Amino acid sequence: MNHSKKVLNVFSLVMINVIAVDSLRTLPISAKLGFSLVFYYIFAALTFFIPVALVAAELATAYPNTGGIYVWVREAFGRRAGFITIWLQWIYNVVWYPTMLAFIAATLSYLIAPHLGNNKFYLLGTALSLFWVFTFLNCFGMKLSSIVSIIGASIGTLLPMIVIIVLGAVWIFQDRPVAVNYPTTWLPDFSSLGNLSLFSAVLFGLIGMEMSAVHAEEVKNPQRDYPKALFYSALLIISTLSLGSLAIVIVVPNDSLSVVSGLVDAYAIFFNSYNMPWMTSVIAVLIILGGLSGVSAWIIGPTKGLLVSARDGSLPALFSRVNKYGSPVAILLTQGVIFTVLSTVFILLDSINAAYWVLSDLSAQMALLVYIMMFAAAIKLRYSKPEQPRGYTIPGGNLVMSLISGIGIICCIAAMIVGFIPPSQIPIKNVFLFECFLIGGLILFVFIPWLFAKKHDEQLCSEE
Repeated sequence: MNHSKKVLNVFSLVMINVIAVDSLRTLPISAKLGFSLVFYYIFAALTFFIPVALVAAELATAYPNTGGIYVWVREAFGRRAGFITIWLQWIYNVVWYPTMLAFIAATLSYLIAPHLGNNKFYLLGTALSLFWVFTFLNCFGMKLSSIVSIIGASIGTLLPMIVIIVLGAVWIFQDRPVAVNYPTTWLPDFSSLGNLSLFSAVLFGLIGMEMSAVHAEEVKNPQRDYPKALFYSALLIISTLSLGSLAIVIVVPNDSLSVVSGLVDAYAIFFNSYNMPWMTSVIAVLIILGGLSGVSAWIIGPTKGLLVSARDGSLPALFSRVNKYGSPVAILLTQGVIFTVLSTVFILLDSINAAYWVLSDLSAQMALLVYIMMFAAAIKLRYSKPEQPRGYTIPGGNLVMSLISGIGIICCIAAMIVGFIPPSQIPIKNVFLFECFLIGGLILFVFIPWLFAKKHDEQLCSEE
């Protein structure tokens, strides 16, 4: 009976992985790294991307029930750690929303007035409007089907990604002028930690493999086919992200590259040079449709895990309630308020690039904490629950599992440390505000919930 469910072949799993991870939003900020971005992506693949995929595949087949990382961490370290994990998954998405919606707003500006893409008030107003409209729709249970979301992701992400890679390749083959000198080395400049700060953004652009790992059990032969699919996925995802970012590097000068509108700026340069300026609008429409098709899912998706945790007693009873449409209104409205407050950073900081980076950095810091907990849970469960059936097992025994997870943990910690240093590629005039925002955000969104969870655990123990 179980064999009938195993319908995914290697190609199917590769496509699921690509759709889950590939993101256009990552390209402009990666392009800030110049040609050294290739090194960053290869290094990130070996120390983070592949370890996440391998560990998540084993955990997903050991605990196939709904809940993902929350269940894995809870099984390893208890309910309190599980709550912190699901909380972090929710809050890092909330912090990430302004950057994604600013990206959509900047793309939309090309259809209205291109100069608005660099107007912080336009970006803020459009992002807030889009978010609250979709929050309102979600309160009434209005959601796009998963099929529409997949189609939107395909035409709004994969197609524009392929187009910019092809444009970049043609540009090079025609020996057209490039915006940057070819490097004598593809290695980063290690002389200053500020040159390495964007590494956390590279890692953040590669998250998502644990979501596709739930399909590992549906593969015909997990032990043989999953590693094969992982290899092809890593090759395809790293190649598309690297080549897409390089296409921006060769036509948009680094000092004028916007991490928000840089992608559409690159399309405009390409198509204007080929006397097809109208194609920029076509691509912009595809990106907007792809982005909007995912907005509804982004807004409601992370709230589901938090709702489960609230019903488990980890949050006040108010957050465990749903309306007649099945929507967790209290969580959605709280999410909207936090989003609105965070979005004001576009006004507070001196530049759009600085605001975009500080939000990306804070969300990356919290996301990496989640992965540290996942890697630690994988090691713990190998020793504490070795008898648990696993559809896929990382070969090599506990030593190899510890080695792979250890590499992942070290990579995450290193990225978090350099993430506290203002990047040399994105000038930040008010360093004090930057540091206060990061440290204050981590205290508010991580440390306080941890204390809250501890208090909740103590109450449960006293009741028992």
